[in-house]
Amino acid sequence: MTPENLTDFFVASAGVAGALIGLLFVVLTVAEPRFAAQEKAAPLHRVRAAAALTAFLNALTISLFALIPGDKLPWAAVAVAVAGLLFVLATLLSLARPRVLLSRRIHEAIFLVGLAVVFGFELADGLRLSRRPADEDLVSNIAVLVVACFLIGVYRAWDLVGGPSFDLGREVRGLFNKD
Repeated sequence: MTPENLTDFFVASAGVAGALIGLLFVVLTVAEPRFAAQEKAAPLHRVRAAAALTAFLNALTISLFALIPGDKLPWAAVAVAVAGLLFVLATLLSLARPRVLLSRRIHEAIFLVGLAVVFGFELADGLRLSRRPADEDLVSNIAVLVVACFLIGVYRAWDLVGGPSFDLGREVRGLFNKD
C-alpha cells in the first residue's frame, strides 16, 4: 500500500509522465521529416525515442498503480521492470548492427545500461515489496526510481531533438588546441 506521504508525489508524477509522453509524440510528429532526411542516424533516433518513451511509460505505470488501493504496486513494478529490461536487451542487440556508428553506439549503450540499472533496482524492490507490502522504505525507493526514469527520459528526448550538449573532455581539449 502506498504511504500517505507519497500519494501527492505519485499524483504529480502520473500527470508529469502523461504530459511528457504527449510532448514526445508531438516532437516525433514534427521532427519526422528531419529524421527521415538523416537516414544514417535513423537507428539512433529510434533508440532515443524508444528509450524516452520506455522511461516515461515506466514512471506513468508505476505512478498510476501506486494510486490504486491495495497492493498493486509491487507487481506493477515487477512487470514494468521486466518489460524495461527486455527493451534494453533488444535495443543493445540492435546497436550491435554494423551500420550504426561505433562512437554513437557506445554513447547510446551507456544510457541503456543506466536504464537497465534503474529497472534492475525496480525489479528487486518490487519483489521485496511483494513480500513486505507495508515497507514504506521500499515504496520510497521505487518513487526515487520513478524520478530517475524521468531524468533519463528527458535526457534521451533532449538527445533526440538534437539539443546542445557539452562534452567536458572536448571542452578541455579545445582549451589546449589552438586550431
